[in-house]
Amino acid sequence: MKLGLHIGYWGAAPPPRAAEMVAEAEALGFDSVWTAESWGSDAFTPLAWWGSQTTRIRLGTDLVQLSARTPTATAMAALTMDHLSAGRFILGLGVSGPQVVEGWYGQPFPKPLARTREYVEIVRKVLAREERVVSSGPHYPLPFPGGTGLGKPLRSITHPLRPDLPIYLGAEGPKNVALAAEVADGWFPIFYSPRHDRLYREPLAQGFARPGARRKPEEFEVCPTVSVVVDDDVERAADAMRPMLALYIGGMGAREVNFHFDVFCRMGYEAEAGRIQQLYLDGRKDEAAAAVPTSMVEEICLVGPREKIRDDLSAWDESVVTTMLLGASIDTMRLMAELVL
Repeated sequence: MKLGLHIGYWGAAPPPRAAEMVAEAEALGFDSVWTAESWGSDAFTPLAWWGSQTTRIRLGTDLVQLSARTPTATAMAALTMDHLSAGRFILGLGVSGPQVVEGWYGQPFPKPLARTREYVEIVRKVLAREERVVSSGPHYPLPFPGGTGLGKPLRSITHPLRPDLPIYLGAEGPKNVALAAEVADGWFPIFYSPRHDRLYREPLAQGFARPGARRKPEEFEVCPTVSVVVDDDVERAADAMRPMLALYIGGMGAREVNFHFDVFCRMGYEAEAGRIQQLYLDGRKDEAAAAVPTSMVEEICLVGPREKIRDDLSAWDESVVTTMLLGASIDTMRLMAELVL
């Protein structure tokens, strides 16, 4: 199993010591470093800035939101990053949720699977540079129908460094996971539990079995983000993660549509997730965090003393995970490098 550093998206300000963490990740032998975006900082700019100080580590977006850019604009950014990094870039894509897509980007959310498939097809056409890019839509028609009528098919002026630049997809629901296995080179599960490995193997197998699937299972990357908190007191370590889980289960989405909530329901935490969501939406955020059981934290995070984390890693080694993306301090990065690499 490989390790990656997940810096994520910014809060109110840039994350402190990020450049130092990237340098340390490369020195420790980490495979990759990743940035994200939500409705504040973008993913490409910080990755280019911090990545410019590296020479070996791969640079990826986990993830770029589809609705933030047209497929051709994303392909342009990807091929530019790949040239600047000498072939180390990985393009991670995801649909986000209706609150962000419609509320922030002003784009329609329906048919996320169809939009994702079409988006990836156009990006690959740009990167292949075999012909002028044309798409019949319906989501991203090229050239644009109507308008002045002067639009014409184009081919990228810049020759991509790697026409087969890897594309990973963020996915949570079974249908989306199957789509990732079919059309992408890797998959980002935002909340992954090695104890429920079968929940992921089945949709992955469905995608790999589809005609024209891009990768075989042994060629496919599975890269969950894993938070690590080292503390001799397991409950205290779990306390550090409860507010984040309460936010995603209760606040990152609507009551009617929350894909993060659904993930924990599939793990068997339907009652607990329902209570967390209700408390959070009622404005009782501290109570929502307190309602997150330690077992739920332990499903997706590594928490507790060093020895417990070492023992818990065995379940991850036996899962479909190929790269663990860490949200961790420099000291914890060093510990994980010692335990994993």
